[in-house]
Amino acid sequence: MFHGGRIVAQAIKQEGVDHVFTLCGGHIQNIYDGCLDEGIRVVDVRHEQTAGHAADGWARVTGRPGVALVTAGPGVTDAVTAAANAQRAGVPMVIIGGAGPFVNKHQGSLQDMDHVELMRPITKWSATVGQTQRLAEYVQMAFRHAMTGVPGPVFLEVPLDVLMMGAKEKELPAPSGYRAQYAAAPDPAAVDAAVALLERAERPMLVVGSQLRWSPDRDALKRLVDRFPVPTFVNGMARGALPWEHPCAFRRVRSWTLKQADAVFVFGTPFDFRLKYGKAINPKAEVVQVDLDGAVIGHNRPVDLGVQSDTGLFLAALERALPQRQPGEWIAEVARMDAEKIAQMTEEMTADGDPPNPLRVCAEVAEYVEDDTIVVGDGGDFVATAAYTLPIRWPGVWMDPGPLGTLGVGPGYAMAAKLARPDARVILMYGDGSFGLHGMEWEAMARQGIKVVGVIGNDAGWTQILRGQKQIFGADRLVATELDHTRYDKVVEACGGKGFWVERTADLKPALEEAFACPEPALINVKIGQSDFRKNAISV
Repeated sequence: MFHGGRIVAQAIKQEGVDHVFTLCGGHIQNIYDGCLDEGIRVVDVRHEQTAGHAADGWARVTGRPGVALVTAGPGVTDAVTAAANAQRAGVPMVIIGGAGPFVNKHQGSLQDMDHVELMRPITKWSATVGQTQRLAEYVQMAFRHAMTGVPGPVFLEVPLDVLMMGAKEKELPAPSGYRAQYAAAPDPAAVDAAVALLERAERPMLVVGSQLRWSPDRDALKRLVDRFPVPTFVNGMARGALPWEHPCAFRRVRSWTLKQADAVFVFGTPFDFRLKYGKAINPKAEVVQVDLDGAVIGHNRPVDLGVQSDTGLFLAALERALPQRQPGEWIAEVARMDAEKIAQMTEEMTADGDPPNPLRVCAEVAEYVEDDTIVVGDGGDFVATAAYTLPIRWPGVWMDPGPLGTLGVGPGYAMAAKLARPDARVILMYGDGSFGLHGMEWEAMARQGIKVVGVIGNDAGWTQILRGQKQIFGADRLVATELDHTRYDKVVEACGGKGFWVERTADLKPALEEAFACPEPALINVKIGQSDFRKNAISV
């Protein structure tokens, strides 16, 4: 006879889960007890939002849903932002929330509220389980929903009495027995139509988004452009699918290329603000959109060919159907434009002035990015600069919040990344504003031996907002966007980590060397100077 908490632990272990993220709560203690028996590591954090972000980060690194355990009431409400962020980014994770006894529902038990309806709009599936003997079944349903179609977060409420009561031990089926084992292959007719369009195009381009991360054939993009070279731009979790040095990989001239292209293939990313709702694309271009979700195809902009398909499998089908081709003048033209943009960055990336400018800081950090390094971006202006300058290649991972733009994701992502890949470097690139949201998670890292190296670009402001405020309203009308050059490094030291304060360019490299060499989690707090690199970037 197992209590309900042991059954939950057994069911998530069957899904390959060996870490869960939580902030302790009385309603879910039985699950902790079950995790001890099942050999699942319980990682505790200082805010439930971080537990949710850690589950999200775990999924991004491993390809399997992460699990957050949160207590009832405010524990669940604290996890709302993490669920919303994962939903918008299309990341599979399972939030298991405690609740008062099922028999006392709506009687005013401690922290009683309607968790299921709260979470329903921001998850793929939200449910409660009312019987101990059905706990494993509901856990299986949760994982199935998280991984079916476009991945996303799910929520399962487990009341206290359901967790405390017992049920007979029984053998659980393998996950392959209760969900699809293979992704749907693309329609051959759709592949033929796409091949014909691509072959007749003179200036084609590919835009590849996060859905490639979840494909069973993630390497198909590189095989395709090796065989049939096309200018390619990746975003979100697809970063790293092409090495930066690949002749088809470009990063600084996407807007220009979208206006010049006569055929635009968009894979696994919507026509949202990142593509100006489709208006960034040449209105005369033929457009192919491939997405797991048929409901987003043609949304905001009509397409010439819409295909509901897995991105990687469709790219693989194109690669098999297309002939071998050498790079042409179109790729050379895009490469020249991209090289000009990068050359404009080089002066700042090599500048020796004090304090160091953001590009120089990122250039120094880039020297420590190895092939399997995981880089987490948590911030606005400084992180956007890092995205252009830090080289990512799979199996390395770039993680940022995605289209919801949530600040504070960094510690959760970074902790999960290091636990999932303990031998890989994990670098957390921070804005000074973002650090303030969940800075106490450095205590959780230090206490649990989770080695992360953080770098703050400290410009004493919420600069991505401040810049727009200044341009729209005037420099004398700044409101709530100015900070101080606060010594966040001392906060990390007080939490048991290693802290560094850097004001001179010459001190950057020694600080990085020591930060990576020391056993503790380490934060380098860099006072950064002004830069025009992001002068036209306004967040509204």
